[in-house]
Amino acid sequence: MSSPELSIILGVTGGVSAYKSCDLLRRLQELPGVTPSIHIIPTRSSLNFVGKSLWEALSGNPVHDDMWQNTYAVPHISLARKADLIIIAPASAESISKFAHGRADDLLSATVLASTATKILVPAMHPEMYQNAAVQKNLQYLETIGFIIVQPDEGRMTGEDYGLGRYPELSKILHEVRRALGLQRDLTGVKVLVSAGGTRESIDPVRFIGNRSSGKQGYAIAQAALDRGASVTIVSANVSLPDPRGSRVIRVESADEMHTSLSAEAANFDVVVMAAAVADAKPMASNEKIAKADFTRIELQRNPDILATLTASRRADQVFIAFAAQTGSTGLGRAVEKYSAKGADLLYFNDVSGGAIFGEPFTSGVILDEPSPSEEISQISKYELANKLLDRALHKLGFSND
Repeated sequence: MSSPELSIILGVTGGVSAYKSCDLLRRLQELPGVTPSIHIIPTRSSLNFVGKSLWEALSGNPVHDDMWQNTYAVPHISLARKADLIIIAPASAESISKFAHGRADDLLSATVLASTATKILVPAMHPEMYQNAAVQKNLQYLETIGFIIVQPDEGRMTGEDYGLGRYPELSKILHEVRRALGLQRDLTGVKVLVSAGGTRESIDPVRFIGNRSSGKQGYAIAQAALDRGASVTIVSANVSLPDPRGSRVIRVESADEMHTSLSAEAANFDVVVMAAAVADAKPMASNEKIAKADFTRIELQRNPDILATLTASRRADQVFIAFAAQTGSTGLGRAVEKYSAKGADLLYFNDVSGGAIFGEPFTSGVILDEPSPSEEISQISKYELANKLLDRALHKLGFSND
């Protein structure tokens, strides 16, 4: 039985790291279970780094680099319609701006604009350029309209430059390619339960105590698990994001409601991810609105410790992933204490000083995973973190995720 054929466009923009896409091309040709036909669209500036003849030799296909060649075939439309996937690697700051603003002044940007295929963007540039506010704004916008962004690595650049913006390891790019093509279904048959969002604790019928959690991290974990074939249920507290397609969503408001729902569900799942920000305490709520003149203090009582309650009655074959948002220089130490005390198998710590991380598309922190060494995370997407955590959970379940 022959493997299904795929048409993949590899767009290459100007940058020293363009040579690394030669190796990416080879790895794409070796994707398991498919027979990809790979068409290279280099920008004119990228040909200063890797020539047209090399791309043709490696791909086995003619290289398209000029929108005004073979115009009778309308190349940007014919290429766009055939493409099952478009990868732009490396993606320069200029190309990112073109895609974000709908410009179509060369063959690559016109093809990207005309195509409805999934698009994977691999930014690679000097740290000062990558961290520029305009570039970050463009990347965030492209992510909202469906582009998959592979975050660059931190490391040595040209000359003695060092920082965030290095062409990422091929494994990161190929992970996104396999996911986009439905080739990575390593969580098929696995049930994943995710808590997400932030609880609200009533003061009276119109007021509440809440927190800054947007639910983005929990929903990213749910989406990543769905993409890898898992059956996913989300216990969602006050989240305004669209429900991940294919998930089952249980909506709650307070810590007590979340506790009730998670207690009823957790035993039926292989992986339990506690990503929600749950209030530690709740007010002694009034059934009537408190008059302004009488609103002088709030009496609090402790909420149940949901994570500790669930892990106390867990099955031996379950994996629990916890989160710890802390502030200040002692934050990591407190996260380590939580990890030791609560019975979680993995814990992700992040420093949220000044409101950092909440509501943002990117995250930084530390993964605690004994007996493995801790892993420091720097400015990656919440979706990428989700896959890192799921990789580790899969390993703990006893499956290979190579």
